[in-house]
Amino acid sequence: MPQLDFGNPLMISQVVWLLIIFGVLVFLCYQFLLPPVAEVLENRRARIAADLDAARDARAEAEAAEAGRRDSTARARAEAQASVAAAAQAAQAESAARAEALAERLNKQITEAEARIGAARDAAMGALREVATDATEALVQRLSGVQDKAAVQAAVQRELAARNLKTAG
Repeated sequence: MPQLDFGNPLMISQVVWLLIIFGVLVFLCYQFLLPPVAEVLENRRARIAADLDAARDARAEAEAAEAGRRDSTARARAEAQASVAAAAQAAQAESAARAEALAERLNKQITEAEARIGAARDAAMGALREVATDATEALVQRLSGVQDKAAVQAAVQRELAARNLKTAG
C-alpha cells in the first residue's frame, strides 16, 4: 500500500508534520478551548451544590413546620377532649326535666334536619338522574345516531334501580 510505504522519504516527512500539527492542535485546545469548558463545568457544579443546599434548608424548614403542626394538633386535641369531658359533666348535672325538654327539642330539630337532608338528597338524585339521562342520550345520539328519549330514560331508571339509588321524579 502506498500510504504505508515507509521506504519513501516523503512518508517520513509527512509523519513528522502530522506529529507537529497534532502537537500544536493539542496545545491550542489545552490553552484556549479547555479553560472555558472547565469554567462551565465548575459553574454547573457550584449551581448544583447551591441548589442541593437550598433543598436541604427547605426540607429542614418543612420538617420543623411539620413538627410544629403536630404539636399544635396534639394540644388542640387535648383541649378538645378536656372540653368534651367538661361538657359531659355539665350535662349530667342538669335536672331530668331540663334533659327531657332538651331531648324533645333536639328530636324535633333532628326530624327537621332529616327532612331537609332527605329533600336535598332527593333533589340531588333527581339532578343525577337528569344528568345521567342527558349524558346517555348524548352518547347514544353520538354513537348510533338514534334519538329515543323514552328508551334512554327507562334504561337510566333501570340502572339506578339496580344500584338501589332512589331518585325523585
